[in-house]
Amino acid sequence: MNDDLSTAGSYVTAGSEFTRDTNYIDDRITAFTTESGRDAEGRLLWPVESDRYRLIVARGCPWANRAVISRRLLGLENAISLGIAGPVHDKRSWSFDLDPDGLDPVLRIPRLQDAFLARFPDYPRGITVPALVEVSSGQVVTNDYPQITIDFALEWTAFHREGAPQLYPEHLRAEIDEINSVVFSDVNNGVYRCGFAGSQKSYERAYRTLFDRLDWLTERLSTRRYLVGDTITEADIRLFTTLVRFDAVYHGHFKTNRQKLTEMPVLWAYARDLFQTPGFGDTIDFEQIKQHYYIVHTDLNPTQIVPVGPDATGWLEPSGREIRGGRPFGDGTPPPPPPAAERVPDLV
Repeated sequence: MNDDLSTAGSYVTAGSEFTRDTNYIDDRITAFTTESGRDAEGRLLWPVESDRYRLIVARGCPWANRAVISRRLLGLENAISLGIAGPVHDKRSWSFDLDPDGLDPVLRIPRLQDAFLARFPDYPRGITVPALVEVSSGQVVTNDYPQITIDFALEWTAFHREGAPQLYPEHLRAEIDEINSVVFSDVNNGVYRCGFAGSQKSYERAYRTLFDRLDWLTERLSTRRYLVGDTITEADIRLFTTLVRFDAVYHGHFKTNRQKLTEMPVLWAYARDLFQTPGFGDTIDFEQIKQHYYIVHTDLNPTQIVPVGPDATGWLEPSGREIRGGRPFGDGTPPPPPPAAERVPDLV
Protein backbone atom coordinates (compact mmCIF):
# COMPACT_ATOMS: atom_id res chain seq x y z
CA MET A 1 0.00 0.00 0.00
CA ASN A 2 1.25 3.47 -0.88
CA ASP A 3 2.47 5.11 2.35
CA ASP A 4 0.57 8.29 1.49
CA LEU A 5 -2.65 6.25 1.37
CA SER A 6 -1.93 4.05 4.37
CA THR A 7 -4.48 3.86 7.19
CA ALA A 8 -1.67 3.94 9.77
CA GLY A 9 -2.43 6.46 12.49
CA SER A 10 -6.10 6.65 11.55
CA TYR A 11 -7.55 4.78 14.50
CA VAL A 12 -5.55 5.23 17.70
CA THR A 13 -4.57 8.56 19.24
CA ALA A 14 -1.96 8.09 21.95
CA GLY A 15 -3.15 9.15 25.39
CA SER A 16 -6.77 9.57 24.29
CA GLU A 17 -10.02 7.69 24.58
CA PHE A 18 -11.55 6.59 21.27
CA THR A 19 -14.48 8.81 20.31
CA ARG A 20 -16.58 7.86 17.30
CA ASP A 21 -17.64 10.57 14.88
CA THR A 22 -21.40 10.03 14.70
CA ASN A 23 -22.14 12.87 12.29
CA TYR A 24 -23.44 11.31 9.10
CA ILE A 25 -25.31 12.48 6.01
CA ASP A 26 -28.71 12.42 7.65
CA ASP A 27 -30.95 12.61 4.57
CA ARG A 28 -33.77 10.08 4.64
CA ILE A 29 -35.60 8.01 2.03
CA THR A 30 -39.27 8.06 3.00
CA ALA A 31 -42.67 7.05 1.71
CA PHE A 32 -44.10 10.50 2.41
CA THR A 33 -42.53 13.82 1.66
CA THR A 34 -43.43 17.24 3.01
CA GLU A 35 -44.04 20.49 1.18
CA SER A 36 -40.66 21.73 2.33
CA GLY A 37 -38.96 18.50 1.38
CA ARG A 38 -37.64 18.11 4.92
CA ASP A 39 -38.80 16.38 8.08
CA ALA A 40 -39.39 17.98 11.48
CA GLU A 41 -35.68 17.70 12.30
CA GLY A 42 -34.72 19.46 9.07
CA ARG A 43 -33.42 16.34 7.31
CA LEU A 44 -33.77 16.27 3.53
CA LEU A 45 -36.32 13.73 2.32
CA TRP A 46 -35.95 11.55 -0.76
CA PRO A 47 -38.84 9.45 -2.15
CA VAL A 48 -39.06 5.68 -1.81
CA GLU A 49 -38.74 4.29 -5.32
CA SER A 50 -37.78 0.84 -6.56
CA ASP A 51 -34.44 0.59 -8.39
CA ARG A 52 -33.56 4.21 -7.65
CA TYR A 53 -30.98 3.51 -4.94
CA ARG A 54 -28.07 1.13 -4.48
CA LEU A 55 -27.01 -0.06 -1.04
CA ILE A 56 -23.23 -0.17 -0.74
CA VAL A 57 -21.83 -2.42 1.98
CA ALA A 58 -18.75 -4.39 2.97
CA ARG A 59 -19.00 -7.85 4.52
CA GLY A 60 -16.41 -6.98 7.14
CA CYS A 61 -18.27 -4.00 8.59
CA PRO A 62 -20.76 -4.62 11.44
CA TRP A 63 -22.64 -1.39 10.77
CA ALA A 64 -23.16 -2.36 7.12
CA ASN A 65 -24.06 -5.91 8.17
CA ARG A 66 -27.14 -4.51 9.93
CA ALA A 67 -28.45 -3.09 6.67
CA VAL A 68 -27.78 -6.33 4.78
CA ILE A 69 -29.69 -8.38 7.37
CA SER A 70 -32.61 -5.94 7.44
CA ARG A 71 -32.82 -5.91 3.65
CA ARG A 72 -32.79 -9.73 3.61
CA LEU A 73 -35.43 -10.17 6.30
CA LEU A 74 -37.77 -7.63 4.71
CA GLY A 75 -37.26 -8.91 1.16
CA LEU A 76 -36.05 -5.64 -0.33
CA GLU A 77 -33.61 -7.30 -2.76
CA ASN A 78 -35.79 -6.53 -5.78
CA ALA A 79 -36.22 -2.87 -4.82
CA ILE A 80 -32.73 -1.93 -3.59
CA SER A 81 -29.71 -3.41 -5.35
CA LEU A 82 -26.59 -4.36 -3.40
CA GLY A 83 -23.02 -3.33 -4.12
CA ILE A 84 -20.32 -5.12 -2.13
CA ALA A 85 -16.97 -3.47 -1.55
CA GLY A 86 -13.91 -5.52 -0.71
CA PRO A 87 -12.76 -6.06 2.89
CA VAL A 88 -9.63 -3.91 2.62
CA HIS A 89 -9.38 -0.18 1.97
CA ASP A 90 -6.92 2.68 2.18
CA LYS A 91 -7.45 6.30 3.23
CA ARG A 92 -9.50 6.93 0.09
CA SER A 93 -12.27 4.61 1.26
CA TRP A 94 -13.83 1.29 0.41
CA SER A 95 -13.02 0.01 -3.08
CA PHE A 96 -14.80 -2.40 -5.38
CA ASP A 97 -11.87 -4.75 -5.82
CA LEU A 98 -14.09 -7.84 -5.62
CA ASP A 99 -15.64 -6.95 -8.97
CA PRO A 100 -13.73 -8.27 -12.01
CA ASP A 101 -12.78 -4.85 -13.40
CA GLY A 102 -12.48 -3.11 -10.03
CA LEU A 103 -15.62 -1.08 -10.70
CA ASP A 104 -19.03 -1.37 -9.10
CA PRO A 105 -21.07 -2.96 -11.92
CA VAL A 106 -23.94 -0.49 -11.56
CA LEU A 107 -22.34 2.77 -10.43
CA ARG A 108 -19.18 2.17 -12.49
CA ILE A 109 -16.90 3.71 -9.86
CA PRO A 110 -13.74 2.20 -8.33
CA ARG A 111 -14.36 3.33 -4.76
CA LEU A 112 -17.22 4.58 -2.64
CA GLN A 113 -15.46 7.91 -2.17
CA ASP A 114 -16.48 8.83 -5.72
CA ALA A 115 -20.17 8.80 -4.82
CA PHE A 116 -19.57 11.05 -1.81
CA LEU A 117 -17.46 13.52 -3.78
CA ALA A 118 -20.01 13.56 -6.62
CA ARG A 119 -22.42 15.18 -4.21
CA PHE A 120 -20.07 16.93 -1.79
CA PRO A 121 -16.79 17.79 -3.56
CA ASP A 122 -15.20 18.82 -0.27
CA TYR A 123 -16.71 16.09 1.92
CA PRO A 124 -14.73 16.35 5.17
CA ARG A 125 -15.63 13.18 7.03
CA GLY A 126 -15.00 9.46 6.77
CA ILE A 127 -16.39 7.57 3.79
CA THR A 128 -18.47 4.92 5.54
CA VAL A 129 -20.67 1.93 4.79
CA PRO A 130 -23.53 1.32 4.61
CA ALA A 131 -24.34 4.05 2.15
CA LEU A 132 -27.30 4.50 -0.14
CA VAL A 133 -26.41 5.97 -3.52
CA GLU A 134 -28.79 7.31 -6.14
CA VAL A 135 -28.09 5.26 -9.25
CA SER A 136 -29.00 7.88 -11.86
CA SER A 137 -26.80 10.64 -10.42
CA GLY A 138 -24.14 8.47 -8.79
CA GLN A 139 -24.43 10.66 -5.68
CA VAL A 140 -24.57 9.45 -2.11
CA VAL A 141 -27.92 10.01 -0.41
CA THR A 142 -27.21 8.91 3.16
CA ASN A 143 -24.77 6.93 5.28
CA ASP A 144 -26.80 7.37 8.48
CA TYR A 145 -26.73 3.67 9.33
CA PRO A 146 -29.05 3.68 12.40
CA GLN A 147 -31.74 5.47 10.40
CA ILE A 148 -31.28 3.37 7.27
CA THR A 149 -32.53 0.17 8.91
CA ILE A 150 -35.40 1.92 10.70
CA ASP A 151 -36.52 3.39 7.38
CA PHE A 152 -36.21 0.00 5.69
CA ALA A 153 -38.68 -1.31 8.27
CA LEU A 154 -41.13 1.62 8.28
CA GLU A 155 -40.83 3.50 4.98
CA TRP A 156 -40.26 0.74 2.42
CA THR A 157 -43.34 -1.34 3.33
CA ALA A 158 -44.75 -1.12 -0.21
CA PHE A 159 -41.79 -3.22 -1.34
CA HIS A 160 -41.60 -5.66 1.59
CA ARG A 161 -41.96 -9.31 0.67
CA GLU A 162 -45.12 -11.15 1.63
CA GLY A 163 -44.54 -12.46 5.14
CA ALA A 164 -41.96 -9.82 6.07
CA PRO A 165 -41.55 -9.55 9.86
CA GLN A 166 -42.22 -6.47 11.97
CA LEU A 167 -38.69 -5.47 12.93
CA TYR A 168 -39.65 -2.21 14.64
CA PRO A 169 -43.24 -2.72 15.89
CA GLU A 170 -44.86 0.41 17.24
CA HIS A 171 -45.83 -1.01 20.63
CA LEU A 172 -42.21 -2.04 21.34
CA ARG A 173 -40.34 0.95 19.91
CA ALA A 174 -39.64 2.68 23.20
CA GLU A 175 -38.14 -0.49 24.66
CA ILE A 176 -36.20 -1.26 21.48
CA ASP A 177 -34.78 2.28 21.47
CA GLU A 178 -33.75 1.97 25.11
CA ILE A 179 -31.98 -1.35 24.51
CA ASN A 180 -30.35 -0.09 21.32
CA SER A 181 -28.97 2.96 23.13
CA VAL A 182 -27.11 1.02 25.81
CA VAL A 183 -26.02 -1.75 23.44
CA PHE A 184 -24.55 0.82 21.06
CA SER A 185 -22.71 2.70 23.78
CA ASP A 186 -21.38 -0.27 25.71
CA VAL A 187 -21.17 -3.12 23.19
CA ASN A 188 -21.35 -2.12 19.50
CA ASN A 189 -19.09 0.88 20.06
CA GLY A 190 -17.69 -0.51 23.30
CA VAL A 191 -15.48 -3.04 21.53
CA TYR A 192 -13.99 -0.20 19.48
CA ARG A 193 -13.43 1.86 22.60
CA CYS A 194 -11.34 -1.07 23.87
CA GLY A 195 -9.50 -1.70 20.63
CA PHE A 196 -8.76 1.90 19.71
CA ALA A 197 -8.03 3.13 23.23
CA GLY A 198 -4.98 5.37 23.35
CA SER A 199 -4.24 4.83 27.04
CA GLN A 200 -4.33 2.00 29.56
CA LYS A 201 -6.88 3.86 31.66
CA SER A 202 -9.33 4.42 28.80
CA TYR A 203 -8.94 0.81 27.67
CA GLU A 204 -9.65 -0.61 31.12
CA ARG A 205 -12.65 1.65 31.58
CA ALA A 206 -14.12 0.54 28.24
CA TYR A 207 -13.28 -3.11 29.01
CA ARG A 208 -15.17 -3.04 32.31
CA THR A 209 -18.16 -1.29 30.73
CA LEU A 210 -18.28 -3.81 27.89
CA PHE A 211 -18.27 -6.89 30.07
CA ASP A 212 -20.65 -5.38 32.62
CA ARG A 213 -23.10 -4.89 29.75
CA LEU A 214 -22.50 -8.38 28.39
CA ASP A 215 -23.25 -9.74 31.88
CA TRP A 216 -26.44 -7.67 31.91
CA LEU A 217 -27.42 -9.02 28.50
CA THR A 218 -26.69 -12.56 29.70
CA GLU A 219 -29.11 -12.10 32.56
CA ARG A 220 -31.77 -10.62 30.28
CA LEU A 221 -31.45 -13.35 27.66
CA SER A 222 -31.39 -16.17 30.19
CA THR A 223 -35.18 -15.95 30.50
CA ARG A 224 -36.21 -14.83 27.01
CA ARG A 225 -35.31 -15.86 23.48
CA TYR A 226 -35.05 -12.35 22.01
CA LEU A 227 -34.09 -8.97 23.40
CA VAL A 228 -37.50 -7.33 23.13
CA GLY A 229 -40.83 -9.14 22.86
CA ASP A 230 -41.06 -12.68 21.51
CA THR A 231 -39.87 -12.04 17.94
CA ILE A 232 -36.74 -10.82 16.20
CA THR A 233 -36.53 -7.03 16.18
CA GLU A 234 -34.10 -4.29 15.26
CA ALA A 235 -32.50 -4.78 18.68
CA ASP A 236 -31.44 -8.34 17.89
CA ILE A 237 -29.96 -7.33 14.54
CA ARG A 238 -27.82 -4.65 16.19
CA LEU A 239 -26.46 -6.91 18.92
CA PHE A 240 -25.87 -9.87 16.59
CA THR A 241 -23.45 -8.06 14.28
CA THR A 242 -21.10 -7.43 17.20
CA LEU A 243 -21.44 -10.88 18.77
CA VAL A 244 -20.76 -12.68 15.49
CA ARG A 245 -17.41 -10.85 15.20
CA PHE A 246 -16.43 -11.29 18.84
CA ASP A 247 -14.20 -14.36 18.77
CA ALA A 248 -12.94 -13.89 15.21
CA VAL A 249 -11.78 -10.31 15.80
CA TYR A 250 -12.62 -8.46 18.98
CA HIS A 251 -11.35 -10.97 21.55
CA GLY A 252 -7.78 -10.81 20.26
CA HIS A 253 -7.48 -7.81 17.95
CA PHE A 254 -9.39 -5.44 20.28
CA LYS A 255 -8.21 -7.09 23.54
CA THR A 256 -11.75 -7.85 24.76
CA ASN A 257 -10.39 -11.01 26.30
CA ARG A 258 -12.08 -11.65 29.63
CA GLN A 259 -13.93 -14.43 27.84
CA LYS A 260 -14.62 -15.57 24.32
CA LEU A 261 -18.22 -15.58 23.17
CA THR A 262 -18.00 -19.38 23.16
CA GLU A 263 -17.26 -19.17 26.90
CA MET A 264 -20.44 -17.19 27.64
CA PRO A 265 -23.10 -19.91 27.33
CA VAL A 266 -26.23 -17.75 27.15
CA LEU A 267 -24.89 -15.23 24.65
CA TRP A 268 -23.22 -17.98 22.60
CA ALA A 269 -26.49 -19.91 22.33
CA TYR A 270 -28.42 -16.69 21.54
CA ALA A 271 -25.94 -15.75 18.80
CA ARG A 272 -26.04 -19.27 17.30
CA ASP A 273 -29.82 -19.20 17.31
CA LEU A 274 -29.76 -16.01 15.25
CA PHE A 275 -26.92 -17.21 13.02
CA GLN A 276 -28.99 -20.26 12.06
CA THR A 277 -32.03 -18.08 11.33
CA PRO A 278 -32.39 -17.28 7.60
CA GLY A 279 -31.24 -13.73 6.97
CA PHE A 280 -28.49 -13.70 9.62
CA GLY A 281 -25.78 -16.31 9.15
CA ASP A 282 -26.22 -16.23 5.38
CA THR A 283 -24.83 -12.67 5.40
CA ILE A 284 -21.62 -13.54 7.29
CA ASP A 285 -18.24 -14.05 5.61
CA PHE A 286 -15.73 -14.72 8.38
CA GLU A 287 -12.70 -14.49 6.09
CA GLN A 288 -13.65 -11.02 4.89
CA ILE A 289 -14.38 -9.97 8.47
CA LYS A 290 -10.90 -11.01 9.59
CA GLN A 291 -9.22 -9.54 6.52
CA HIS A 292 -10.83 -6.18 7.12
CA TYR A 293 -9.81 -5.74 10.73
CA TYR A 294 -6.38 -7.37 10.66
CA ILE A 295 -5.20 -5.79 7.40
CA VAL A 296 -6.72 -2.30 7.62
CA HIS A 297 -6.00 -1.58 11.29
CA THR A 298 -2.23 -1.34 10.98
CA ASP A 299 -2.17 0.72 14.18
CA LEU A 300 -3.03 -2.52 15.98
CA ASN A 301 -1.58 -5.13 13.62
CA PRO A 302 1.38 -3.68 11.72
CA THR A 303 2.33 -7.06 10.21
CA GLN A 304 -1.16 -7.33 8.61
CA ILE A 305 -1.05 -11.08 9.23
CA VAL A 306 -4.58 -12.50 9.29
CA PRO A 307 -5.18 -15.31 11.80
CA VAL A 308 -6.31 -18.68 10.47
CA GLY A 309 -8.70 -19.42 13.35
CA PRO A 310 -10.97 -19.68 15.11
CA ASP A 311 -12.88 -22.67 13.76
CA ALA A 312 -16.27 -21.27 12.76
CA THR A 313 -18.14 -24.56 12.38
CA GLY A 314 -19.39 -24.29 15.97
CA TRP A 315 -21.88 -21.70 14.71
CA LEU A 316 -23.83 -24.61 13.21
CA GLU A 317 -24.25 -26.49 16.49
CA PRO A 318 -27.84 -26.55 17.83
CA SER A 319 -28.54 -23.65 20.16
CA GLY A 320 -31.37 -25.14 22.21
CA ARG A 321 -32.95 -21.70 22.43
CA GLU A 322 -36.32 -22.99 21.23
CA ILE A 323 -37.15 -23.86 24.85
CA ARG A 324 -37.43 -20.11 25.52
CA GLY A 325 -40.41 -19.96 23.18
CA GLY A 326 -40.81 -17.04 20.85
CA ARG A 327 -41.56 -16.90 17.15
CA PRO A 328 -38.61 -15.64 15.08
CA PHE A 329 -40.73 -13.94 12.41
CA GLY A 330 -43.93 -13.41 14.37
CA ASP A 331 -46.85 -13.81 11.99
CA GLY A 332 -44.44 -13.65 9.06
CA THR A 333 -42.23 -16.20 7.36
CA PRO A 334 -38.49 -16.77 6.83
CA PRO A 335 -36.92 -15.08 3.82
CA PRO A 336 -35.98 -17.23 0.83
CA PRO A 337 -32.29 -17.98 0.16
CA PRO A 338 -30.23 -14.97 -0.92
CA PRO A 339 -29.71 -14.29 -4.63
CA ALA A 340 -26.81 -16.25 -6.08
CA ALA A 341 -24.64 -13.13 -6.46
CA GLU A 342 -25.03 -12.33 -2.76
CA ARG A 343 -24.24 -15.72 -1.24
CA VAL A 344 -21.40 -16.11 1.21
CA PRO A 345 -19.13 -19.17 1.53
CA ASP A 346 -20.51 -22.12 3.47
CA LEU A 347 -18.85 -22.93 6.78
CA VAL A 348 -18.47 -26.58 5.84
